[in-house]
Amino acid sequence: MIVKKHRRLTIKVGFKFFTFEENIINMKTLKTLSILIFTSLLTACGHSTDVVESGTYQGTISEVEADKNEIYVKTDDGKTLELYFTEETQLMQNGEMAEFSILKENQNVEVEVEKVGKRLDPISVKVLK
Repeated sequence: MIVKKHRRLTIKVGFKFFTFEENIINMKTLKTLSILIFTSLLTACGHSTDVVESGTYQGTISEVEADKNEIYVKTDDGKTLELYFTEETQLMQNGEMAEFSILKENQNVEVEVEKVGKRLDPISVKVLK
């Protein structure tokens, strides 16, 4: 149990405030608060992504974040890959090198990735017709 000295306890989670009026916060309240914090963190992170083994995958771009040189690819087997382009990432379209700016949502792509710990590094991305 957590005991507080004042009659009111206000906790800020994201943009929400939670106020507790009792002197003792019980375990049920702590559990509820923990769930709220966890949910807020998941929402703040934005995407639920998967880490796959190194290899080549086909899928569809679900989001492009140009300011981060990042794309999210939904693979044919339902996984979501988060890919941050590096200096070494090769982007190809129609057999030629292409700029990141050509990438758009709903494009079909083939990606070759290398698993590095819990991160996926894109080696190559090919825009498919």
